[in-house]
Amino acid sequence: MKTIGLIGGMSWESTVTYYQVINRVIQAELGGLHSAKCIIYSVDFQEIEQCQVNGNWDKSGKILAQAAASLQQSGADFIIVCTNTMHKVFADIQMAITIPILHIAETTALSLKTQHIKKVALLGTQYTMEQNFYKQVIMNHGIEVIIPAPEDRAIINNIIYQELCLGLIKAESKRAFLTIMHKLANDGAQGIILGCTEIGLLIKQTDTAIALFDTCFIHAQYAALEAVGRHK
Repeated sequence: MKTIGLIGGMSWESTVTYYQVINRVIQAELGGLHSAKCIIYSVDFQEIEQCQVNGNWDKSGKILAQAAASLQQSGADFIIVCTNTMHKVFADIQMAITIPILHIAETTALSLKTQHIKKVALLGTQYTMEQNFYKQVIMNHGIEVIIPAPEDRAIINNIIYQELCLGLIKAESKRAFLTIMHKLANDGAQGIILGCTEIGLLIKQTDTAIALFDTCFIHAQYAALEAVGRHK
């Protein structure tokens, strides 16, 4: 079994989900008392979030690159960055190490293709929705990506940072998300990417008939299968 290096803490709420999913997949695949060989480097999200707000992506890239180097030195065979937004500095992190990083958008695109999705809506932080570092990876697979209207993007971003990253789950926020998702489905989206690893704490597939692609679950599952050499 390969050792997975996780760069977590962004936020730690979803890093918990990563750990749970990875271990459940490993146990399901191997049976018995098997669990994942993994190393978690959990950063201080306040520091990362301030870099985001200030547009200091170079600094945040250096912080995560240092984390990746530490994981490699500790014996990780490959790395996953447990957040969507910080894949903006994916190249900076990869340059600091010689082991591979499993890109969250690449694993999501593979999942979309298995469901024959041609047009998908992306929900996430405003950075993820509005900038191209994430969308372009999906589009490179021949999938059209749409995003919510500006006012809806602001609502989503606020719920992520002011509630979900703090572990706050509110019924009115779920209703707001579902309303936005319904609009996107009406605009032709065949599925919805939950492109922030915390959104899955609020929205479940049982909440809607629209196909959901929870990046946290997809990424964690892919990492677990990579660790045991069993991709699906």
